[in-house]
Amino acid sequence: MAGAEKSRGKPRIVVGISGASGVAYGIRLLEALKEAGAESHLVITKPGEMTIGYETRFAPKQVAAKADHVYAVADIAAPIASGSFKTQAMIVAPCSVRTMSEIATGVTTNLLTRAADVTLKERRPLILLVRESPLHLGHLRTLTQLAEIGAIILPPVPAFYAEPQSISDLVDQMVGRMLDILGYTWPMRRWGEDLAKGRRRRKGRE
Repeated sequence: MAGAEKSRGKPRIVVGISGASGVAYGIRLLEALKEAGAESHLVITKPGEMTIGYETRFAPKQVAAKADHVYAVADIAAPIASGSFKTQAMIVAPCSVRTMSEIATGVTTNLLTRAADVTLKERRPLILLVRESPLHLGHLRTLTQLAEIGAIILPPVPAFYAEPQSISDLVDQMVGRMLDILGYTWPMRRWGEDLAKGRRRRKGRE
């Protein structure tokens, strides 16, 4: 896998969970990375910990236990704060407006945004699951700036063609999209492959 750090046998993926709604994406991502054979390095912001309590049945410590390595958000001396620590990519899921704004400006105040800045400067993939709606012009300009400096903006938009039957189905579809970008094979429903409707002909046409 191109760009992957394999000196320890597994590619390293940094996962950030910030204080936006949608922490289920980050939690499921940690589980999926383990299933995919990647080594996860997790950092959660304080608002992210609060949101875990609001939205899930987990305590932050239980979420942290799903990662291979966990760092305190204030630990700016952690390995992931340096570009010399080889990683394959970083995913922030979910990514709050404050977090995306810090990353866009390079004015980082915690380990999560510092690690994201490092990911960009080292020209490694940075995927931001930006979770906000509606967006005002300032948000849109910030997203444009992030795209211009190399970030991949991946809003958690549900794929209803996959006929989700539960919230878990929606979450899994988005996790699969994240892993697709990094070149991992992970089970998800895809248009035109395992969906018969993807091969349907229009009525009255061949």
